[in-house]
Amino acid sequence: MLVLTTLVASIISSFGAPLIPTVARHFHESLSTAQWSLTVALLVGTMSSPFLGRLGDGPRRRATMLGGLAVVTAGGVVAALAGGLEMLVVGRGLQGVGLGLAPLAMATARHELPQAKVPPMIALLSVSSAAGLGAGYPISGLIADAWGLAGAYWFGAIVSGFALICVAAVVPSSAGRSDPDRLDWVGTVLLALALVTALVAVAEGTEWGWGSPAIIGLLVAGVVLFAVWAVQQLRAGNPLVQLRLLRHPSVLSGDACAMVLGAAMYLVLSGVTELVQSPRSGGFGFSASPVVAGLVLIPLSFFLLSASRTLPTLVARMGIRAVLTLGCLVAALGCGFFAVFHGALWQAFVMTGVLGVGLGITFAAIPGLIVQAVPARETGSAVGFYQVVRFTGYSMGSALTATILAAHVSGNGQPAVGGYTMVLWISVGICVVAAALAWFLPARSTRLKPAGAPAVQRQGEAQLADQ
Repeated sequence: MLVLTTLVASIISSFGAPLIPTVARHFHESLSTAQWSLTVALLVGTMSSPFLGRLGDGPRRRATMLGGLAVVTAGGVVAALAGGLEMLVVGRGLQGVGLGLAPLAMATARHELPQAKVPPMIALLSVSSAAGLGAGYPISGLIADAWGLAGAYWFGAIVSGFALICVAAVVPSSAGRSDPDRLDWVGTVLLALALVTALVAVAEGTEWGWGSPAIIGLLVAGVVLFAVWAVQQLRAGNPLVQLRLLRHPSVLSGDACAMVLGAAMYLVLSGVTELVQSPRSGGFGFSASPVVAGLVLIPLSFFLLSASRTLPTLVARMGIRAVLTLGCLVAALGCGFFAVFHGALWQAFVMTGVLGVGLGITFAAIPGLIVQAVPARETGSAVGFYQVVRFTGYSMGSALTATILAAHVSGNGQPAVGGYTMVLWISVGICVVAAALAWFLPARSTRLKPAGAPAVQRQGEAQLADQ
């Protein structure tokens, strides 16, 4: 049920990229404006991750999971009934809460499952979250092609409602096992304001002008708010996120890689799905339907899951530092391939497959790296912060795609091929930066232990982590 919840929430929250051209036509908006139907879900997911993760560290874990799924279900109904883009964005924002359920599921797995099953389950849940994002694209495209834009969101409401019933029947309550923590409402509000101001500036920079007072003011406000939030978190008695955990090399390197790889992933996903739907009359693109655009991402989801299964073998032979670096470089290779060769549709399938291999290795390794480095009581908070930085990367990638394409418009008002290739080359650069971070921020004592490690050894590691 934890895997089902993670997959369903990720699939529904990702109903965006293949539908962006459809949303733009349906509501008579530009592509950059319609992009907010995806960006807002990622933004809300970024803000909800630490909040839900902190709730998951206490006795309200099951109730929080049920409440999150209820909000996602309501969001599907709102989006399906939307008569304008504004209401659609509201519904998509509610659906984005589902992205915050992944750290909650990981915290539940750590507390409810036998110790030997925890490491592989953490890795599976992390990869399921990323794979669900890719799987949501062909599903949403297929349903929208058959039953229209509203049909895709009605499907999301039905599936999330089914997951809600399943969780209520299966996931046990954690009430009475620990005292509830006081929620850091100040930290939650500060983080939300900081993220919103920064992402609006990035998304609207080209439209409003990068030198305009509004954009400069938003960027400055975002930096200041992030700084204030960091200081408040360090001083709070029960912070939303334990920023001091970043002092551990494993946590720092894992979170840094997650942010930049998340940005690269969504630059590619948004750019490629829009490129393949571009009309051939423009000299590029394949005039593909939303269904085909979604199918292009099937190799991404498949290899995200399959590549993650090779993680124990790779780590045993190479070490986690080299594995993370290799995964980042493989992802860069896939982006670079399509930046050079994009004249045939099969090349897009190859690119997403290679990207899936690279991301499957890295996204499976990072959560386990972080979980082993922190005390058990901080699992939800630490993984929640990992989700924050990863979804911040997702949001930045989505917003950057809109900005780059808006800056490269051809005579017919549509994005030019130069904009799409620039998106891909920027993704290459970001993946190389991630590889450098993984290599030059070495995580000491980070060789992952096999799932069957002796209980005494695991107990000693837990005691050391608590210290």
